[in-house]
Amino acid sequence: MHHLTLTPQDNAALTPVLTDLAKEHGTIEDPGLIRRAPVLTRLLPSHLVEFLETYRLGEPSAVCLISGLDVDEAQLGPTPSHWRGSQHDSPALRQEIFFLLCASVLGDVFGWATQQDGRIMHDVLPIKGHEHYELGSNSLQHLSWHTEDAFHPCRGDYVALMCLKNPDLVATTVCDAGDLDWSALDVEALFEPEFTQMPDNSHRPENASESTGDPTVDRLRQRSFALIQSWNDDPVKRPVLFGDRQQPYMALDPYHMKTDGWSQRSTRAFQGLCEQIEARMKDVSLRPGDVVFVDNFRAVHGRKSFRARYDGSDRWLKRLNVTRNLRGSRAWRPAPDNRVIY
Repeated sequence: MHHLTLTPQDNAALTPVLTDLAKEHGTIEDPGLIRRAPVLTRLLPSHLVEFLETYRLGEPSAVCLISGLDVDEAQLGPTPSHWRGSQHDSPALRQEIFFLLCASVLGDVFGWATQQDGRIMHDVLPIKGHEHYELGSNSLQHLSWHTEDAFHPCRGDYVALMCLKNPDLVATTVCDAGDLDWSALDVEALFEPEFTQMPDNSHRPENASESTGDPTVDRLRQRSFALIQSWNDDPVKRPVLFGDRQQPYMALDPYHMKTDGWSQRSTRAFQGLCEQIEARMKDVSLRPGDVVFVDNFRAVHGRKSFRARYDGSDRWLKRLNVTRNLRGSRAWRPAPDNRVIY
């Protein structure tokens, strides 16, 4: 794991900077703040920027952890019961801005129109009634390990989490591709476009029922949902591995994959990969003030189950998606500087 702990001096330098930015912008969803974020990264401690650049370019690990950001849990107040409304008057705005700036060293943040009303920064918290859903808001069942948005050509390079509360130290689970024994796997078979990856539930067409009133956005939504429906009806065959054969990148989400019609070789190769991933999965228990980046090309991640209290003290994280190629999703976004993918 690539790990850095912020010092008291770092926090002392960051506090006035983050406070001023919070006063200026008011919400993490301010388009002006998101647009300025790459420039504002110069306000971060230089050794932190260098640390993140090493992670981005050198790929020393699939997991990058920054610890020690000041978080006053009393100032946070209760964990929200739902993500709706949580971005207004956020008690964690200073921490959210720090999170945004760190992410902006690695690339450009973006959101999905079908997730949390198109917000850029998501809340990850237990929601009553979701206990057994295959969603990040569940609690009583494990969140199955996966590549984030594995099915989509615009999936991010990194998925990032910032911890505000985690009283039970519920573990995020991660498997780094660098820990796998590729010599024991049928890598050539996994590079072949023989595997079907279905869209996950948050991107399903039933989310397209209402018009936004913007013709450009509505056109993109309808086209995208039609394409996703076609992927459900007639799944596109694709490889599970890509990149360098000695140190491959991965894209798989077994919970949303159908093995019907796969060849025996493809099935055996996939099962072998999944077995290795299961055996090498590691726990990362985030504490308040921790920020973790998971390389979405080089790792899969999930979460262990827990029993939610629903009393305001539950686990509360923030989440960001980060891409190193924002232009790659231009056909899916209404404008060049719009960060929401439809």
